[in-house]
Amino acid sequence: MKREHTNRIRFVLEDVLPAFLHDSPLFRHAASLVWGRHINELAAFRERAPFLSEAEYEDLYRNHPRVHEGTDNSEACIAAICADVVGRSVCDIGCGTGYLLSRIRDARPGLARLTGVDFAIDDADALEGIEYVAARIENLPFADNEFDTVVCTHVIEHVLDYRKAISELRRIARRRVIIVVPREREYRYTFNPHFNFFPYTHSFLRAMQPVPQAHACRDIQRDIYYCETLDGVGTPRMVAAE
Repeated sequence: MKREHTNRIRFVLEDVLPAFLHDSPLFRHAASLVWGRHINELAAFRERAPFLSEAEYEDLYRNHPRVHEGTDNSEACIAAICADVVGRSVCDIGCGTGYLLSRIRDARPGLARLTGVDFAIDDADALEGIEYVAARIENLPFADNEFDTVVCTHVIEHVLDYRKAISELRRIARRRVIIVVPREREYRYTFNPHFNFFPYTHSFLRAMQPVPQAHACRDIQRDIYYCETLDGVGTPRMVAAE
């Protein structure tokens, strides 16, 4: 299924269906007809978020059904990412199969280095010219300012300590950070293992504090697209104090 299709489904589930019904046993029963007991496991996963072990976290993600074909990104988000990439080195944090990196490589053939990072890379496609590194976003094994552009799509919503994750993205970036998260509300029963929910663009900007002057944050088909420009040494260009 493509992201564009699931975004239409999300509109009905999140914006049309009343919250009291979405959180009800009736919805849980209907959802279980699609995903069985996994819908209950997802609810329990979020409830126990602060107490999960590394093994429990990894086990759920390894067993979670893949909903989208190749990438969680829409074509509109991919186009925006490819247009906003700067420099000659790109690191995609939460690269999954490596699909997004392959699209960036095709759109920007002059890139010298393409690196994909995920906590589990056993399902990544072995694509020529792309290196893969197994790591957690909260502790990335790279030097400060190592990559011109750092991309992170559909990851921050999964990370309990998302401020630490954002700090790491900024640490390893030299010129640009690009982040995509779903624009969604939290409900008890959902089809995803998300911890963090951002219903508006300004909700996500609160997570990005301090927000630099050179930034863009907009809604792209129910996804929040965020892009910030650094000063060339990894420091965000900040808004001047009044």
